[in-house]
Amino acid sequence: MAILLEQQSLDTPAADSPPLAPVLQVDRLTARLGGIPALDEVSLAVPPGEFVLISGPSGSGKSTLAKAICGIIPHAVAAEISGHVNVAGLDTQERPLAEISQKVGIVFQNPGAQLFHLRVEDEVAFGPRNLDLPEEEVQARAAWALSATGLAAVADRKPAELSGGQKQLVAIAAVLAMRPQVLVLDEPTASLDPPNVDRVIDTLLRLRREYGITIVMIEHRLAPAIEHADRVLLMDAGRIVFDGSPQTVFEDRARCDALGLRRPALHRFPPWEELSGPLPDATGEPLLSVDDVWAGYRGHDVLRGVNLALSPHDFVALVGPNGAGKSTLALVIAGLRKPRHGQVRFADGHRPRPGLDVALLFQNAADQLFTDSVDEEVAFGPRNYRRFQPTDHAQVMREADLEALAMRRPMHLSVGQQQRTALGACLALHPRLVILDEPTLGQDWGHLQRLMDFLCHLNAAGTAVLLISHDYKLVHRYARRILRIEEGRITPH
Repeated sequence: MAILLEQQSLDTPAADSPPLAPVLQVDRLTARLGGIPALDEVSLAVPPGEFVLISGPSGSGKSTLAKAICGIIPHAVAAEISGHVNVAGLDTQERPLAEISQKVGIVFQNPGAQLFHLRVEDEVAFGPRNLDLPEEEVQARAAWALSATGLAAVADRKPAELSGGQKQLVAIAAVLAMRPQVLVLDEPTASLDPPNVDRVIDTLLRLRREYGITIVMIEHRLAPAIEHADRVLLMDAGRIVFDGSPQTVFEDRARCDALGLRRPALHRFPPWEELSGPLPDATGEPLLSVDDVWAGYRGHDVLRGVNLALSPHDFVALVGPNGAGKSTLALVIAGLRKPRHGQVRFADGHRPRPGLDVALLFQNAADQLFTDSVDEEVAFGPRNYRRFQPTDHAQVMREADLEALAMRRPMHLSVGQQQRTALGACLALHPRLVILDEPTLGQDWGHLQRLMDFLCHLNAAGTAVLLISHDYKLVHRYARRILRIEEGRITPH
């Protein structure tokens, strides 16, 4: 079954040919969200088939620009805007979202926000079917997108039951099935294991090569994409402060440090199971033990006989492929999901008390934010338990770099700022164990280092840390012990 899509040519124009008209044109775009400046006279022209990589510190306006390019701002998200955005000949302020979505697709930082069907295959097929394409074409597009993202095996699963990384792949597949002219991806690799990162990058490059699709990718982890990008944009305080080739991004070290950029590793890290050298077990009296735990969803076991022990002062990384059970294990340890079999106990024999004994930073931090200001969010737990201390509160606000955001509404923040707010709220109660589930989402390296260094300070004082991450650099810099989970079991390392 052939995909009914007119293939665009990427042949280089002759020297005397006029340059291609931009498929994306942003002209002096300024935006304010909830009265807060987000974009400041951003201008940008992108020719067809270009691969543009955008980076910059948390809250610099990257996601706001992505939403403006796709017409979500101003049609679905209220904003005060001036300037213009034109995509594939459509003025995004004048044309309806239904028309714009056929030209430009977006994958959000939180993929769960754009998933609503009960089957993965139906989710991926929804866009093409909504265009009233022939059913044969709909099925062909859905099958191709599922295969391209490695999701064919879970086509009949419910998206809500998938891991965060798998949900991200479903969102990418659903957008790919629409075959847009411009594809905008907001941190598409943040929750993916290395094989899936490679799969996504390879798929994007094939789309660009075979169909001339223009790619705009927002990332803090530059390594997977920078060697393939034609151009890199760096943003700060709502402005584009650098627009140049990937080869020149890291020439100005001071600028990179100021923007929280980290240099890609000079070599590719091996799979976790191939890392050499013995890894130490827990030392001393255990703080918490997990004994033969089985747990899952609707009769499907995700965890299958998990055993582990964590000690005070432990700083442990939990690694493994998407869907292996990392987030489920985090929920069980935090006391937020009851195991079907087995038990989780602290050394004194009691079950974990969510928040007090164990604090969990979710993959999607917005799920745990509910107050009207950042300051109130961080103070809520200590005040609720009558443990509020102004000095401790001030330290958490300072170390999480939240002082300037204290009176802001959490839902008006960037994803990275929301994550720092949620982590501040987790740490405010001084739990005995802190679990971080993919803390790199939305975080530039500067903010991430600051948060992790603060956790190291708490760890030295006796707070155990369990870090769930696919980020090699983060794990190797901070973890002192690695646990690998695969198919619901902790495997020998």
